[in-house]
Amino acid sequence: PDVVIEAQFDDNDAEHGQDHLQDTLTDDIKKLSLDTGEKGDDVHRTKQDGGPKVNDPRLLPDKFLQRTAKVVYILEKKHSRAATGFIKLLADKNSELFKRCAMFSPVDHRVPRAYVSLADCPADFMTRPEDYSNMLFICRIVDWKEDSNFATGQLAKSLGQAGEIEPETEGILMEYGVDFSDFSPEVLECLPQSLPWAISPGELARRRDLR
Repeated sequence: PDVVIEAQFDDNDAEHGQDHLQDTLTDDIKKLSLDTGEKGDDVHRTKQDGGPKVNDPRLLPDKFLQRTAKVVYILEKKHSRAATGFIKLLADKNSELFKRCAMFSPVDHRVPRAYVSLADCPADFMTRPEDYSNMLFICRIVDWKEDSNFATGQLAKSLGQAGEIEPETEGILMEYGVDFSDFSPEVLECLPQSLPWAISPGELARRRDLR
């Protein structure tokens, strides 16, 4: 009764019932308590019930152990910290935060909601918030304190009306960190400069025609 063991049940345990599991646990405990000479500090008996008690979890079989881990460092941030969503006024109009921040609600629910500064919002957002209820914005998360339910974000730009192809596409590309800017002059110089351009007969003969 003093031994607390976390076990994982499988189909065999379900078929044999609870008695099968109890017998298995009892046998394992007996094996641990046989060698009391070498492991007297790890396995001992309590004064109350005289039963064995395991202090060292290393003595338990691996199938009864639940491995745990702790994140100690982030090697690489895979997410761009950018998200598309909508801005709206805070619900509590009497709070001090209402005068300084707005609420950003991302379309992707895996991304937390964030406080954004009213200085980043459009100039007439406070007076006419309904005009921006269907307007998509890009917000980048800059911080998320441990004691806060909401992150802190910074509005990057306004994309346009939700549901239209161009702003929706631009938002997806920015979320995944895809560079969709114009090619630089250095890249364009790698292309043939004399137009119209065609593959030479010698090059065409070396290639497999998949047209």
